[in-house]
Amino acid sequence: MLLVLSDEHKEHLGFLPEVDSAVVGEFGRIAVEFLRKGSNPKIYEGAASKSSSASLICIKLFMYHIIFMPVQTCLALTGKLNVTAEIVQHGVEGLMYLLSESSKLMISEVDFQDSVLVLGFSEELNKLLLQLYLENRKEIRLILSELAPSMPHYHNLEWRLDAQLASRALRQQVKPVLNLKLQLDDNGTRRTHLLQTDPATLLHLIQELERALAEVKTNHCRRILRNIK
Repeated sequence: MLLVLSDEHKEHLGFLPEVDSAVVGEFGRIAVEFLRKGSNPKIYEGAASKSSSASLICIKLFMYHIIFMPVQTCLALTGKLNVTAEIVQHGVEGLMYLLSESSKLMISEVDFQDSVLVLGFSEELNKLLLQLYLENRKEIRLILSELAPSMPHYHNLEWRLDAQLASRALRQQVKPVLNLKLQLDDNGTRRTHLLQTDPATLLHLIQELERALAEVKTNHCRRILRNIK
């Protein structure tokens, strides 16, 4: 499965080929740190204008414990680029999206490399991005699982088929009924739901679910899901 990148995302990552590999690696670590603790808008306050200096960017990143290299090293790397805080923010957010979406979909090494080919990066930069992805995807998946809302999930299902063959009003009849005992896990709590339906309704439900699963696999639905994510 390939990751489809939007034009905006490509634009945000477009400046990476112009920077040193150490900067790209540091931006990758910043992106993972943001995924752990959340993005802090204060980092970019007062530094979003084009006149913002590299020193202001580095000091703010260092003050909020987001950057791990010494400020002097950061200054040496970013001072040559004359980058703005807005570019830093877009670059980090672009890497956050790239790493989180790839980890969410558990993209293979080959698919990841094919996905970033459209960015036109050098082979060295592609290898660096792949390394960032492989080193952090397990932790990112764990972070994403903790961020996801906890929903009740299936534990067990028991069923029994009952059939009414006669009654006082009607001596000969066949009236089948399915009794279901559905057990769900809800944050460690076992919840039991007793349900009852007839075979015709159950068959209709199965058909609708199968139709929904088939619809999810269509190209149109996949494009919608990518935009939602």
